[in-house]
Formats: sequence, structure tokens, C-alpha cells
Amino acid sequence: MSEALIECVPNFSEGTDGARVEAIVASMRVDGVHLLDWSMDADHNRSVVTVAGEPAAVVEAAVRAAGKAAERIDLTRQQGVHPRIGAADVIPFVPVKGIRLEQCVLLARQAGLEIWRRFGVPIFFYEAAAARPDRVNLEDVRRGQFEGLRDAVEREPARRPDLGGPALHPTAGAAIVGARKFLVAYNIYLDSKDVSLARAIAREIRASGGGLKCVKAMGVQAQGRAQLSMNLTDFETTPISAVHAEAQRLAARHNVRLAEGEIIGLIPDAACERESEWMRQLVGFDARTKVLERRLERPLRWPEV
Repeated sequence: MSEALIECVPNFSEGTDGARVEAIVASMRVDGVHLLDWSMDADHNRSVVTVAGEPAAVVEAAVRAAGKAAERIDLTRQQGVHPRIGAADVIPFVPVKGIRLEQCVLLARQAGLEIWRRFGVPIFFYEAAAARPDRVNLEDVRRGQFEGLRDAVEREPARRPDLGGPALHPTAGAAIVGARKFLVAYNIYLDSKDVSLARAIAREIRASGGGLKCVKAMGVQAQGRAQLSMNLTDFETTPISAVHAEAQRLAARHNVRLAEGEIIGLIPDAACERESEWMRQLVGFDARTKVLERRLERPLRWPEV
């Protein structure tokens, strides 16, 4: 690897067909790019892949993955509880070392342009790469999901993509490309099947509802239980221990208990709080495979398809 190192964590709108997901992951095999993690979530019908490596190589890997996703995923036939507007729904670039967030913005813009040129998939830019202030937040771009946005771009110029379009790709929708800090995907299961409890807690804990800064949350049904599904966009501002403590407080108010938690994808070592209650409650957490710095030492083998 060169001195500059970036991470890319694309999310794809497919979590039930292993062959499709493996094909998308395999398409990202580019010299200078290391596969660190990938997972499928059937409940959310979504997959998350984590790669890292030299900036130019990672951009190329992300572009190829967006093309393979457009080829393999048809959103007119896809359903899932997780909001989405694209086959390759979100493609964020994250600085790891030897590179600044501002430089990742330029990489995101380059990736978006290539995705549109090669595959005809329109692009929205978000977070640090947003071209407009009303597109900084991911949830604002995703409003209405694929079906709602597909209709809105025909009627409302303000909803049209930043690149390409104005219509969405008929089956692959649009890709949301950006640059951001490390994001920790942290889920907590409740000791209940009542998803309304998870939704109530989510409304109170997320930043948009007046809760904790840098916390995005929604309540969903997963594996037959209620789940608080969260994205923590700045763990330095709001540590995971603070999120867990607030979730526990809110759960008690709703007469429900927190069960186990899980980390989706990787987590930087700086976000880990050893001996904390939230880490003790994690299921299947192995630092060798879930901590970014440890995984970089032993990357995964690329799938053969």
C-alpha cells in the first residue's frame, strides 16, 4: 500500500441472494485494494462491503461494483425494510491515513462521474461531498425511496440528481456517493417482538428528533425481534457508550430491556471501549476480524466467481 490509505464501504440493495452479492464483491478486485469485510442481511435485504487501499485503486473498485450492482439488482423487484434509492445505494469514501477528508471529496466526485459515464446510473452527492446543503444528510436524499424519488424527479427539479438524469436508471435507481468520517453501524436488539417500541426509542435517540448528536436511528423487525438500528456518524463526538446508556434509559421508560448488540462491518480501534457494557453485549465480536486496524493486517480472500 502507498502512504495514503482510504476506506470505502458501499451498501448494496441485496441481502438474500449470495451469488449476486459474491459477484458484486468479486468485481471490486483491483490491484492495491484489500477486502476487509462483507456481510449480507436478509431482514434488511442489504449487503455491506468494506475495502481499503490506495485511493485511485479504491475509486476504481467502487465504480466497478456500482456497475455490477446495476447489472445484477432490479429495484422494481427488490423489497426490504431498509430505505434505498439505488442498487448500489450508498458509496462513501473514508480517510484512514495520509489523506484528508477534503481529498476524499474529490475522489467521491471522480467516482460519481465515472459511474454515470460508464453505466448510466445518476448520482447524488452527500455528506462532505454534497453539492447542495439540503443533500448533506443521507435521509434527505433518500426521502421517498426509489419508488417515490422515481416519480419526484419527473415533477420536481429540486429532487433531480447532481449528475445524470433527470430520470433515474429504470432498474438500478441512483447511487449516493460521498465522503465522510468513520461511521459505526451499531444495532441493539430489544427483549421484545414489538417493533413499535424500537421505533419509539429511535425517534427519541436520533439527532433529528432532538436526541444525541451524530446518531441516526430507526426501529425495525429483525430475526423476529424488535431492533434499534443505528448509524453513529462521529464516535468522537458521541461515544458508543453514551449511545448505549441513552438507549438503556429510553428502553426502561418503555418497559423493555436491551438484549444483545452487534456491529455491522468494521469498527476503528479508537471507537472500542474495552470492558464497557456495550462491548460485553456484542454477539460474535472478534477484534481480529471486526477492528479495522487488525483486519488490515489479515485481509480476506476475494470470492471466486
